[in-house]
Amino acid sequence: MESIRRIAENIRALLDETNQVREEALKLSREVIRLSANSIRASHRQDFDEALELKAQAREKVHETKELLKNKLEIYYAGYVQDAQKEYAESELTYAIIRDMELPTYEELGVEAAAYLNGLAEAIGECRRHVLDVLRHGDLERAEKILNIMDEVYYALITFDYPDAVTQGLRRQTDMIRGVLERTRGDVTSLFHQQKLETVIEAAMDRLENERSNRGTSEGN
Repeated sequence: MESIRRIAENIRALLDETNQVREEALKLSREVIRLSANSIRASHRQDFDEALELKAQAREKVHETKELLKNKLEIYYAGYVQDAQKEYAESELTYAIIRDMELPTYEELGVEAAAYLNGLAEAIGECRRHVLDVLRHGDLERAEKILNIMDEVYYALITFDYPDAVTQGLRRQTDMIRGVLERTRGDVTSLFHQQKLETVIEAAMDRLENERSNRGTSEGN
């Protein structure tokens, strides 16, 4: 009986430590998600200095979490740590796309590969928001450029045909992207036709004005 109590106490001490680490990792992960979301909002506002600062804070906490859990892999792979990494990757990738920068790799960000891919998929939703912003300003060229990036990302992601247990549900994300792409392409096409129609109308108005001016000149002579 004494040995059973000793074994139980040893296990209790181990689980107490694991639970304490879990709580700390959960807190850090929530902070990563909050900072990443705020960074994305700052990127859309084109407040890039703030976006950089928030991303830097999120990155520090991502690395802190990895260090905290290096000997607690059962917690590291429990799910919420990868969710936080996904949000952080999304903030970095969204920033890079909006700023026309080279996309960072998952190694450079210090996140897991599957979390990176899911973050890239979610960044496409943020790209749609960016496209709508530039469309409101009539910038069709910029909108088409971002749409092309969205296409490239989609066709890259659908090549990862692995079970959800490996990619953490990437297939659901790519299904979502398909709908986002279709709607965004429709919005860009609508502006294209609108601008084309406006150009035709403007040219017709110019011709009418020239004809009226020429008639007036002839009558005056």
